[in-house]
Amino acid sequence: MGGGLLAGLLAPGVVHACACGCSVFDVGTSSMFPSGKGGMAFLQYDYQDQNRNWSGTSKAPAANNSDKEIETHFVTLGLQYMFTDKWGAQLELPYDYRHFTTDIGGGNIVSRNWSQFGDLRLEGIYTGFFADSSAGVTFGLKLPTGSYSRFADVVDRDTQIGTGSTDLLLGGFYRGNLTKDEKWDWFGQVQLDVPTLTQAGYRPGTEVDAAGGIDYKGLTIGRVRVSPLAQVIVSERTGDRGSNANPDNSGYQRIMLSPGIEFHVHPVKIYADAEFPVYQNFIGNQLAAPVLFKVSLSFMF
Repeated sequence: MGGGLLAGLLAPGVVHACACGCSVFDVGTSSMFPSGKGGMAFLQYDYQDQNRNWSGTSKAPAANNSDKEIETHFVTLGLQYMFTDKWGAQLELPYDYRHFTTDIGGGNIVSRNWSQFGDLRLEGIYTGFFADSSAGVTFGLKLPTGSYSRFADVVDRDTQIGTGSTDLLLGGFYRGNLTKDEKWDWFGQVQLDVPTLTQAGYRPGTEVDAAGGIDYKGLTIGRVRVSPLAQVIVSERTGDRGSNANPDNSGYQRIMLSPGIEFHVHPVKIYADAEFPVYQNFIGNQLAAPVLFKVSLSFMF
């Protein structure tokens, strides 16, 4: 999601607008990269509280945006399985809770809270470029399984949990060793989300998210391998389009720095990071979060 809400009924200079960039949670860790035949079930929790108005490359007055806060808890259940050393598939089903506060006019502040299943993601995986599965590509669809009409009298399309669109998903990843002792690694990942089939006058912007980082695997505590890491995450999203979109207040570029840590005791991995924006360029007025959080628990089988 992300972008602006319609402003036609509002006073001049005041617009509904928000930014989500939820796809950024799908990049930024090598712990989810497949490494051979077998499966992995995972539960991931992501959080962001969009509570500050942003315009261009700086914070803007809250009065310029009738939307005041969008707080979201994302819980995603996933399953990844490599049928062979080269081919596999992944399924992700999110269940999200959202709190939304907005000014519907004349200083009348209202809030809405709701939770629901979001849009299902189905992807194929190919890792046959090298024998060690160090590189791979992903390809699939995001399906419009999440509702895009909850509290439609207050919540516009760009703030709904479901987008109503069927999206083409394309991605790739690579990981490698930085040192001969294989204690220092590096990784890179990119994910492209292109809305293809849309509904009810709303086409979300095309989004691309990329991450690159390094991690250290030389630290152990008993049977537990502890891997600290540092990464850079870059995102770009084009403006929304359609009769129920506001292209003048949607679309952005963003760079985030993200420290993280992973604990691995086979067959369990626990991963956590925090993502801090260091550069943001938002078109119009949009709500932004000062920090994003991610925690995942995975079980390999």
